[in-house]
Amino acid sequence: MTSKVFFTGRRATSTRKSLPVRVEKLFDKAGFGDIFQPGELVAVKVHFGERGLTTFVNPVYVRKLVDRLKALGAKPFLTDTNTLYVEMRHNAVDHLETAVMHGFTYATTGAPAIIADGLKGHSSREVSVPGRHFENVKIAQAILDADSMLVVTHVKGHVLTSLGGAVKNLSMGCSSRSGKYMMHSSVRPEIITEKCTGDGRCLEHCPARCITLRDNVAVIDQGECIGCGECVSACTHEAVKIDWGTDKKAFQEKMAEFALGAVKDKKEKCCYINFLLDITPHCDCHTWSDSFFVPDVGVLASRDPVAIDQASVDLINRQPGHVDSKLKENFQPGEDKFRGVYPEIDYSIQLQHAEDLGLGSRKYELVEV
Repeated sequence: MTSKVFFTGRRATSTRKSLPVRVEKLFDKAGFGDIFQPGELVAVKVHFGERGLTTFVNPVYVRKLVDRLKALGAKPFLTDTNTLYVEMRHNAVDHLETAVMHGFTYATTGAPAIIADGLKGHSSREVSVPGRHFENVKIAQAILDADSMLVVTHVKGHVLTSLGGAVKNLSMGCSSRSGKYMMHSSVRPEIITEKCTGDGRCLEHCPARCITLRDNVAVIDQGECIGCGECVSACTHEAVKIDWGTDKKAFQEKMAEFALGAVKDKKEKCCYINFLLDITPHCDCHTWSDSFFVPDVGVLASRDPVAIDQASVDLINRQPGHVDSKLKENFQPGEDKFRGVYPEIDYSIQLQHAEDLGLGSRKYELVEV
């Protein structure tokens, strides 16, 4: 089966052709207006961005999408879930304050914000899935209670999955904290002692408190490690690595199974917007934004999360790579940029497993708007 993916480029030459205006056109051309009905509670799944980060989806674009939903008579709300790591989105109070700091207010976006898994990340229900790793996954309560969902994703790299797209937004972004534990359970980081400076950043970011300093070198208690990978992200000296073995395949497959659980009860009531702007090597959970590794590309819309991620990868790979970035190789147009940033990780695992589960299709037709 071939899915349609609608695309508009980044360039703008007039007010009528500005990107916010074309985001509205994408919404209409993709047929989203046929999905959302009057009175429906629509979860607009966004990422509010960690404090210190600047590359989350601009609230200006979110406002345009909210306006289109309201024009249909729907009742949209912005939503995200609490984090596994300990920063400023670890509970609903800090999370909502962070959202306000980044411009996701009612005055700006026209919609209220609700943290989907509750005050401390415990509000969820189990959903059965035909998975290889799970029979049941834990999805945030408000995601399941919503009548429909518009998934708004900033496409970027990721230290554990290479690709952070719509599938990751559905899985990590829609699961409760215990669900995130389930996905990360196969990840096991190790310290490269000769690179460790003993600055303690990994200790500060470890939610399991399983890292200690011995002789000014970090040591991870593997028996207590929950596999969240936050030490990898926190270390600025590349002194923490993932001993993947076969676990990287399992991790991405678990993600795909959670993504299916997030939409299982309303698969035909979900739509997807991918922003290929400010394409950084790291997730928006970081407290900083690294240099972009390719130029801005544009925005995509589809009713298929697998197709829109595959199209995002293909369009990004067509771009020339930026030398002054985390990109290590594959700088030429047509070469794989995600493997150039994370050569040890095959991002296609998540897409193939998602397709095998029936979440969507990697085959697509690109329609320019």
